Amino acid sequence: MKFNVFTEMEYQVGAKSTLILSINALRNQHQTVLSEEFTLSPYIKTEELPAVSGENRLIRFEVEDPVLLKVSYKATVDNCFKLVDFADKPDIPVAQLDPSVIPYLNPSRYCQSDRLFRLANNLFGNIGNSFVKVLTLTRWINKNITYLSGFSNTHTSAFDTVTEQAGVCRDFAHLGITLCRALNIPARYFTGYSYQLKPADFHACFEAYLGGEWVLFDATGLAPLNGIVKISTGRDAADAAIANLFGNVLFTSMLVGCELAEGEVFESFYYNGNDTVGICYL
Repeated sequence: MKFNVFTEMEYQVGAKSTLILSINALRNQHQTVLSEEFTLSPYIKTEELPAVSGENRLIRFEVEDPVLLKVSYKATVDNCFKLVDFADKPDIPVAQLDPSVIPYLNPSRYCQSDRLFRLANNLFGNIGNSFVKVLTLTRWINKNITYLSGFSNTHTSAFDTVTEQAGVCRDFAHLGITLCRALNIPARYFTGYSYQLKPADFHACFEAYLGGEWVLFDATGLAPLNGIVKISTGRDAADAAIANLFGNVLFTSMLVGCELAEGEVFESFYYNGNDTVGICYL
């Protein structure tokens, strides 16, 4: 499925500063970036950093003098996913997990799975099928946490979200990850451009590692699961932030968009009440 994605961002830079952005669509063997353009106004030389943890394409650049900086990115991306039936698919024991997956079992900055162990196991520990378990906790989040734009901040953790019972997509994703890890299910943070998301914005979801597959879940239910262009994954938002700012930098505005490329036909996919079929981005 081909999508046209774009973002325009503005920053007021007050002194010499460094910015590291993660807004470029991920390139891998299954998601092809057919064309892209990243521009800065005024022009500044940039460098792309190799991924150290998770999946990302980080763009780093240094601003020498005070300036109103305009960032623009647009791309046409051909993504790829598959549907997998987990009705009878066996779980992979922790003892047999690939070493690259094990970090996604551990508590992290925003996902204190050790603090929500009792809650997760009391609510979901008696569900046998792991896919159904994750789908059930995802629906529990959707029902019990209110989506409130602008409610949380960069310090809000999954434990805070349970306490406050409100948050944005980032918080919904962190809580889903935390509950999965408390149930010994590896889970990671996922950011992307999302088709049909209203209002248009970058979107945060999470993936759970089930039967050898990374399966996508979205506790907000705000966008179709098959309409996402992957930007990055990581342990939580600290690994997959859209922007990391070092210095005197003030974010002032942003536009984000994701549209079908010409000639593409789209049929929305959501999980229904009896699902055992999960969607896996490749």
